[in-house]
Amino acid sequence: MTESSSPPLADLLHAAVTTVGGTERPGQTAMAQAVAEAIDDCSHLLVQAGTGTGKSLGYLVPALAHGERVVVATATLALQRQLVERDLPRTVEALHPLLRRRPEFAMLKGRSNYLCLHRLHEGVPQEDADEAGLFDPFEAATPTSKLGKDLLRLRDWSDETETGDRDDLSPGVSDRAWSQVSVTSRECLGASKCAYGAECFAEAARERAKLADVVVTNHALLAIDAIEGAPVLPSHEVLIVDEAHELVSRVTGVASGELTPGQVNRAVRRAAKLVNEQAADALQTASEGFERLMELALPGRLEKIPEDLGYVLMALRDAARTVISALGATRDASVKDEDAIRKQALGSVENIHQVAERIVEGSEYDVVWYERHDRFGASLRVAPLSVSGLLREKLFDDRSVVLTSATLKLGGDFNGVAASLGLAPESAQDPEGGEEVAPRWQGLDVGSPFDYSKQGILYVAKHLAQPGREGSRADMLDELAELVEAAGGRTLGLFSSMRAAQAAAEDLRGRLDAPILLQGEETLGELIRAFAADARTCLFGTLSLWQGVDVPGPSCQLVVMDRVPFPRPDDPLMSARQKAVEEAGGNGFMAVAATHAALLMAQGAGRLVRASDDRGIVAVLDPRVERARYGSFLRKSMPDFWYTTDRNQVRRSLAAIDAAAKAQGA
Repeated sequence: MTESSSPPLADLLHAAVTTVGGTERPGQTAMAQAVAEAIDDCSHLLVQAGTGTGKSLGYLVPALAHGERVVVATATLALQRQLVERDLPRTVEALHPLLRRRPEFAMLKGRSNYLCLHRLHEGVPQEDADEAGLFDPFEAATPTSKLGKDLLRLRDWSDETETGDRDDLSPGVSDRAWSQVSVTSRECLGASKCAYGAECFAEAARERAKLADVVVTNHALLAIDAIEGAPVLPSHEVLIVDEAHELVSRVTGVASGELTPGQVNRAVRRAAKLVNEQAADALQTASEGFERLMELALPGRLEKIPEDLGYVLMALRDAARTVISALGATRDASVKDEDAIRKQALGSVENIHQVAERIVEGSEYDVVWYERHDRFGASLRVAPLSVSGLLREKLFDDRSVVLTSATLKLGGDFNGVAASLGLAPESAQDPEGGEEVAPRWQGLDVGSPFDYSKQGILYVAKHLAQPGREGSRADMLDELAELVEAAGGRTLGLFSSMRAAQAAAEDLRGRLDAPILLQGEETLGELIRAFAADARTCLFGTLSLWQGVDVPGPSCQLVVMDRVPFPRPDDPLMSARQKAVEEAGGNGFMAVAATHAALLMAQGAGRLVRASDDRGIVAVLDPRVERARYGSFLRKSMPDFWYTTDRNQVRRSLAAIDAAAKAQGA
């Protein structure tokens, strides 16, 4: 079946929207038409679709109508589950009579998300078990530890589950327990060598994906598929990237590397029993040298690799290469389950070799830095200076790509996000078909069904002192307390650091009667449920709250941002990216720091209006949004709320909103 034999798109969209119990919206219709045209032309499209547009149907309906395989990549587990468990089943059911075919769909994740039957039945390789100090929980009749109970539950679940997908296990288990029954792609024996290959959950998921018309995956797996050369996704003609504002960050994460003393020591222990003494000793010696150096490491970027670090990394690289060769050349039939142990050791040592060699080679396109964590100690990290070239080369080749999000226009246009993806400014594309340096694309803003100018107010507290790099902000805390009191609670507090969130929670708990929930004091899901359940409650937190909260109704009528969320001045990667833009003649601050802040503020402001009857205020307690030259760029990136700097007006509005909510019993 091809798109030429499909019914009109308007009929398909109407059927899908009717089936899900929704209402057709002009923005959704415009989006669906644009997606269909991009697929037909094999062109690329950036679509900004505000909250409430119904963007999932806006791309699913034209994609299913086209009849070719489509991959949908999203950033969050919540949207993946929504697509596979709700949107796709209902959409397929609605379109089936019209298309006269029933499109199949499947979810595909990284291998470590699936239960490994080999690990479950054969156990963790002995070295790891010794390191963790574990008893054998599967042989214990009544394990008393949480780990033992989790593992016994996983064993029972393995007989019931059809997918082996960790996210299908409810309630879940700890990361420590899951690590005992899962493997990474580096550790996997491969279906042909594994005794459980025919029953493998990960392989079954890949086979389902090969047969599906729609494959739902995540940004990380999409990045691995593009970067590592070995395809993990089935061939496809259409790629749809939802939550596309997150893509650059996720691709950067996949393209980054890290070395820590603990990681290197584990690799040494894993390999020592499998290779000759000389190879093991060389890796041990290199590991000790690396550990001594890391004890003295100070956080910060390494613009040039110090001589002592260079020697240590070369020793690690060379020793790792020798061990890799030895692991491939020797076998010991007396070692129980030797293939699994060898594969795990090989994966650990290959990672060390890869990262050490990358840093030693010293590419001008990489950023290298030391990091130090209070709990985990020092680490050596490397990340690409930019992923735009990588995305331009790998993402937009031989397929139509649609990227969509509620926040793709920053400062009023798509060019900032487009540049981060390796796309030229929309106005710079050659309409005459001359030589192109980047893929051609079109940007479309389909708006939102919400009337932001009537449903919300953007308030900037321009009377406050400009926030400094350190120290408390007494005037900001006074302002915050007054706003929360005027709102009757109902406040989502978005802070630029955990320290600031903690200080605000401690201060306001001593002043106000309203319950103050703080991120980190309970799981995020529990906090959000408690926040939504009691309108008087406030929820304070940092980064994940800026993007991860969906609480429509009277429980969230005031969203407060304590300051513009610029990257930390000492962030090595962001600082390097800013410097690179400046050296190329651009405005590094606007291209990197301001764009980063604008994206977060757009996402944060989007927490306020989640339904057509929501009302409230976004308060930014940083006068720079009004006073600084870049303030208009930040304001243009947020929803089109009615704008004011009048503190008295805001307090009257909050009091009125609170009174209306109480009158409705909320």
